[in-house]
Amino acid sequence: MTELHDLTALEQARAIRAREISAVELTEHYLRRADARADELGVFLARTDDLARDQAAAADARIASADPDEDLGPLFGTVVPPKGLDLVAGVTTSFGSAAIELTPPVDGDAVALMRAAGLVFPGITNTPEFGLPCYTENPVAPPARTPWDTRRSAGGSSGGAAAAVSAGLASAAQGSDGGGSIRIPSSVTGLVGIKPSRYRVSGGPLPEGVGELSVIGPLARTVRDAAALLDVLAGSFAGAPTPLPVVEGTFLDAADREPGRLRIGRYATPVIAEAVVDAECLAAYDEASTLLESLGHTVEDIAPPWNPSMVGAFVAVWSTLALGIPIPEADEPHLTPLTRWLRDTGRGVSGLDLANAVSAMQSLTRDSLVATAGYDVILTPTLAQVPSLVGGIRDDADPAADFEAQKRFTPFTSPYNVTGQPAVSLPLHWAEVDGATLPIGVQLVGRPADEVTLISLAAQLEAAAPWAGRRPPGW
Repeated sequence: MTELHDLTALEQARAIRAREISAVELTEHYLRRADARADELGVFLARTDDLARDQAAAADARIASADPDEDLGPLFGTVVPPKGLDLVAGVTTSFGSAAIELTPPVDGDAVALMRAAGLVFPGITNTPEFGLPCYTENPVAPPARTPWDTRRSAGGSSGGAAAAVSAGLASAAQGSDGGGSIRIPSSVTGLVGIKPSRYRVSGGPLPEGVGELSVIGPLARTVRDAAALLDVLAGSFAGAPTPLPVVEGTFLDAADREPGRLRIGRYATPVIAEAVVDAECLAAYDEASTLLESLGHTVEDIAPPWNPSMVGAFVAVWSTLALGIPIPEADEPHLTPLTRWLRDTGRGVSGLDLANAVSAMQSLTRDSLVATAGYDVILTPTLAQVPSLVGGIRDDADPAADFEAQKRFTPFTSPYNVTGQPAVSLPLHWAEVDGATLPIGVQLVGRPADEVTLISLAAQLEAAAPWAGRRPPGW
């Protein structure tokens, strides 16, 4: 028998709008599931059950008073948690750290849009300290685990968000991505994760970090759910630094549109580390290529549009971002070894070094866009390795080795934070590893500001090779 969490987010919202179920009923269903299993997967930094119940009751009251033809939005009343790096008014967050606690008086811009769209917040999802590593293991919450094999990490930094959606503890989730932090956890938990174009979603009121690497985006079980949540997140705010071209229609419309015949360039050579790409990750990449060709697209091998100078520039910026987090000197000992190491590395980056690193990233972006201008989409593996064991990458005794291991695990994602292009991870392959069936994602990258083509192509792939019916055993 189908349970509420087996429905897609869009199906749940339609049932609420039709008064077949109530938002309160859906919320209580998810809260019960969270009570039973959220800690097992390290889903939340903080639960907000009372807030969720209030939001659900308000959603039901709004539906009761609404005109039958009134458009309340395609996800109204569904359960979609914000990430623990984002501001939720009145909800205390640690940002995954033992060194800080903050109770913001206002919502972040994206959270305000989620609230206005009638979404329900059951909690704020787990993240590693300040979102810095690609695994979600911190001193203030259990590690985030993929429900496909709970020995293994749900990735990071949106690991709690991915675990929640994959395990049926939320309808969809909001994440953020500064070096792969939506795409990495989506790959290891069998989800769709969209990293939008730079500036597509407002990060305010927090200031943009140097390099402007991080963006906010959706994680969901289906392309259409992810597109609908991106429509919510991509509202405009005064003071946004660079408005993007207005999308004709909606991103959800794009998921119902044929992409046409596309020219797709592909590469599987790691670009930010000397990494060996696992055979299952290559199998996912090759299967995706074959599927794309069967749908009428042209797929061509290309050289990676990068050179090694990108690595040094990215590390200089990333470590400076870590150093810029306002931590009192007395609280520094409470930081994880990796964060302390990154901050120490940042202290060695001079103002001129940082300016040169940012300039280098801008030049690399230009060169990459020129090199791939003839292609509509770029295909790569999402990751170079199968989902890692919890603790398999983390190395508190040698944080420099930890950072290198992260680069080897995920050498394909961060270049597109540098360029600001939209990218998506899709769960198109499954592998048997140590007695468990694991999802293996592939990454598709679009032209700057062209989420529409990317979403349209992703939906076409999903229709040809559906994955929404695949659920982790026992969840």
